[in-house]
Amino acid sequence: MKKQYLLSLLSLFILFTSCDTEKVEAEDTYVQDHYTKQEVDIVMRDGVKLHTTIYSPKDTSKEYPILMQRTPYSSRPYGDGKMKTSIGPNKHLMQEGNIVVYQDVRGRWMSEGVYDNMRAYIPNKKANQSDEASDTYDTIDWLVKNVENNNGNVGTWGISYPGHYATVSAIDAHPALKAASPQACIGDFFFDDFHHNGAFLLSYFRAISLFGTYKDTPSDTAWYSFPKMGTQDQYQFFLDKGPLKNLNSYFQYEQLDNTTPKSKERIDDYFWKEIVEHPNYDEVWKSKGIIQHMNKVPSTVATMIVGGWFDAEDLYGPLETYKGIEKHGKENYNTLVFGPWDHGGWARSRPQNIVGNYYFGDSISLNFQEKVETKFFNHFLKGSGDKNSGLPEALVFDTGKKEWKEYDTWPPNNTQKETMYLSEDQELSNSMKSSKGIQFVSDIKRPVPYSEDIKTVFTPRKYMTDDQRFAARRPDVLVFETDVLTEDFTLAGDVLAKLKVATTGTAADWIVKVIDVHPADAKNDKEKNKNFQKHLKLSNYHLMVRSEVMRGRFRNSFSYPEPFTPNKKTEVDITLQDVFHTFKKGHKLQVQVQSTWFPLIDLNPQTYVDNIFKANKEDFKTQTHTVFTDSSIEFSVLNN
Repeated sequence: MKKQYLLSLLSLFILFTSCDTEKVEAEDTYVQDHYTKQEVDIVMRDGVKLHTTIYSPKDTSKEYPILMQRTPYSSRPYGDGKMKTSIGPNKHLMQEGNIVVYQDVRGRWMSEGVYDNMRAYIPNKKANQSDEASDTYDTIDWLVKNVENNNGNVGTWGISYPGHYATVSAIDAHPALKAASPQACIGDFFFDDFHHNGAFLLSYFRAISLFGTYKDTPSDTAWYSFPKMGTQDQYQFFLDKGPLKNLNSYFQYEQLDNTTPKSKERIDDYFWKEIVEHPNYDEVWKSKGIIQHMNKVPSTVATMIVGGWFDAEDLYGPLETYKGIEKHGKENYNTLVFGPWDHGGWARSRPQNIVGNYYFGDSISLNFQEKVETKFFNHFLKGSGDKNSGLPEALVFDTGKKEWKEYDTWPPNNTQKETMYLSEDQELSNSMKSSKGIQFVSDIKRPVPYSEDIKTVFTPRKYMTDDQRFAARRPDVLVFETDVLTEDFTLAGDVLAKLKVATTGTAADWIVKVIDVHPADAKNDKEKNKNFQKHLKLSNYHLMVRSEVMRGRFRNSFSYPEPFTPNKKTEVDITLQDVFHTFKKGHKLQVQVQSTWFPLIDLNPQTYVDNIFKANKEDFKTQTHTVFTDSSIEFSVLNN
């Protein structure tokens, strides 16, 4: 039973990181037939040993570059004769021959040391000081000096957390590092994954223990366990649990009660403690951010940043990583690839590219792997390595037209800002017609769900393309939309919502969603998308294109929260991440505004407290909110 439980845990963290690339069938023996495996412990500058697995081609007649992934999710399988069935970023790079390396990062699995979730980068390290950048440097230095038949060139890649380590590899980079491809890379933990603009992603709570359970000795089996919900209805589960403090018991974390002299603090999950004790954007979170250090990426390292337009976990990170390198590295080779994918979808081998219910085309991921990813690494690790790679600066997929576009910059140069106003009678208009208030009741006992699916998920993904009609028909969701479009309308870049709001309380969250309303005559194509749920219809489908939340207390500063003054008109700006989507002729552009999004994010008490993670049941109150019609949405519009 214990073995089966551990296997189930393994399947959960594989789901979380999108490592289920499905590149090769389990019975495939290609790696075993063509590679040898070596496991070594590489000593870092401070004496800590990091467990490293090296796959080398059996053909030793030539030299090969090294492709390396550093991961907190295990470099397994461990032991002589036990080998992965697929290695490297894709099957093409595996089959044409490369030395492929996997390493357990400090404090994880078979590596020594103590893990620190998003370990802070140390800019000016003293002797024997280590961080992930120095660990990467020391590892590469050992590999190029000790692994036979390597050509002296190293590339790094990774998806999600391994993508973050690929970013780190490019900072203070080893001279042998020639190419890095951070993919769905975490950029800053206050805006990626577990937080969005200060709101806590409650839907990720089952993943907390994966990162916070303490370990200080190597282990080849899981030392953490996941909370058991005991239900398939996560909405009801979290609603019944009430305040966030009631989740402490799942992480063996008890708060100090200063009124009780004999009270004790018991901490078994350090990540949960970090989240609870640091609700604001303080030095703890700022120090863990890596996008603040893109000026440390040398021009000797070529970068290819990869992401998915419908990535629910890491959309902020890759966009900000790319923009940061562009800002500071004018001489750097830096390219961006964004496709119609969810988290890690580009690494899968399914012919059809479907996100949730929505079909975007065939062979999109397969073509990326062969014609883009493989080309990038081969050029910089085996080829001339100059800037003439044959790849565009920005390769981006228009999720409305369902086609790729190439640009010299991202966002494209030929864009302009266009403002639309949230007018009365559910209109989204090009001019401000009034400044009247539209009210709705935000009932703390009936929050707006983020999905109409009844299920529990380890991390949410499907909702990014879900049909939003269920929300549009609720009285606590305000809807604004254009007339039927008479010509194509393409958004290319970020979206800025400039809300003007009020509340009868002293706290509130604000959620803005941009939606493509399909025409009434749109028909399901069962041949293209056999997974499309039978009860759904593309007729009038409300495709969510982009969405974001702003915890209202952070409207002026993420570091210094402040309450609302009851019934006072207040400005709240929300930056939505970049989008590349054409609202086609015959469609409508819709904006939804709401104040709860449950349980994607935690419930706001709607009365101000210093720390929502320590709020009491009596702090949560139903309030009436107002959105004024001089609120606006600023779009980045492509000039065709």
